Amino acid sequence: MATTPKNGTEMAMIDCAMIVVTTEEETPRSVAITSATKLGVEPQIETTEAVKLMIKGVLKAQKPERKTITGHTLTLTDNMTILELIEILQGGTLTKDEDGTITGYTPPVTGSEYKPVKFTLDAYCSQLDEGGNVLQYEKTTYPGCSGQPVALSSEDNVFRVHEYTINSAPSKGEAPYTLSYVEALPTVGTDVGA
Repeated sequence: MATTPKNGTEMAMIDCAMIVVTTEEETPRSVAITSATKLGVEPQIETTEAVKLMIKGVLKAQKPERKTITGHTLTLTDNMTILELIEILQGGTLTKDEDGTITGYTPPVTGSEYKPVKFTLDAYCSQLDEGGNVLQYEKTTYPGCSGQPVALSSEDNVFRVHEYTINSAPSKGEAPYTLSYVEALPTVGTDVGA
């Protein structure tokens, strides 16, 4: 008996509405990024080659190749410098005055072992209707993330654009990402440590 096809659930998704990075430390830090212009996602796949039994040029049997997903490489493109994010991605220390205003940043010292902080990255994308209204937000959560060192390039008459490279490697038994749908973006405060 033939199965009658049904329409799939169609959603019009647009924008990198918000990125939230939350560390997996004893006292977690959480940074919201609303200036991001793009989040590129590339699955990381390990391939086990096929095994073929060939006798005198004739294929007798084969074991097909196998592919295993090991995580994702995320590339976050942002047009603002967010030092709290850089501190999470590559380590180092932010210095602040008594009002909490950043007065400087020192990266890890040359020759030291690179020990990235583990974090979860939540990416929010807007679903729109025919009238341009936001119906809901798609939240994609990437577990087991760690950053790579960040370069601070500059050019005359050009605003700096950062490309942050993030590796997401989930733990054993954990999905490489999860999707959920929420009615509103998270409320953003001013204290990164909260």
